[in-house]
Amino acid sequence: MSMASNSNSGHLQRVYRRVKRLLLGSIMAVAMASGFDFYTSARQKVDSIESGRLPQGARVDLSIGELNAFAAKEAPVGVRNAKLVLEGQETVSGSALVDFGKLRRAQGYEPGWLMSKLLDGERPVSATARIHTGGGKITVDVERASISGLEIDGKTLDFMIQNFILPFYPDAMVGRPVAMGFRIDRLQLAPAGVAVVIGR
Repeated sequence: MSMASNSNSGHLQRVYRRVKRLLLGSIMAVAMASGFDFYTSARQKVDSIESGRLPQGARVDLSIGELNAFAAKEAPVGVRNAKLVLEGQETVSGSALVDFGKLRRAQGYEPGWLMSKLLDGERPVSATARIHTGGGKITVDVERASISGLEIDGKTLDFMIQNFILPFYPDAMVGRPVAMGFRIDRLQLAPAGVAVVIGR
C-alpha cells in the first residue's frame, strides 16, 4: 500500500472519530435538555396548582415524562432512580434504589451500629398501589411492596410506612381518605400521565 493510501486512510479514520464524538455529544445534549425541560415543565405546572389561582374546572396535565423527572428531582436524600408507571385508571407502580440509613439520617435520626448494618446500602424497592380520588380526597391502597425482590406486607409494611414515608409526607394515609389540598377535586390517571382537575 502506498504512502498516499495510508495517509488517506488515517485522515478518514480521524474524520470518522470526530463525527462520532460530535454525534454522541449531540445525543447526550438533547437527552439532558429533554430531562431538564420535563422537570421545568412539571415544576411550573405544580406551582400553578399550588398557587390556588386556577379556576374551577381547570385541568392540568402531567405527562409520565414530567412525573418521572419531578420524582427524580424531588426525591428525598437516600432515594435514587425513582420511576413511576401508570398501569391504568387507578393503578400506580413505583420503583427506586433506596438507602434506608441515609433516609433516617436525613430525618435527623442516627441509627445505632446494628441498625446501620441493617439499613445502610442501596436496595431496589418497588410498590404497586391502587388510587381512588374524588371530592377533594385521595385514598391509597398498597397492593404489593418488595425490597430486594422480597415481598413485604403486614407489620413489616406498616413499619416501613411509619418510619420511612410518613416522616417525609406526614399527611399521607394508607388505606384511608385524605384531603389533597390546593382545591384539587380529583386525579384522572392513564398510562400517558395524570390529569389534575381543580374544584371549588
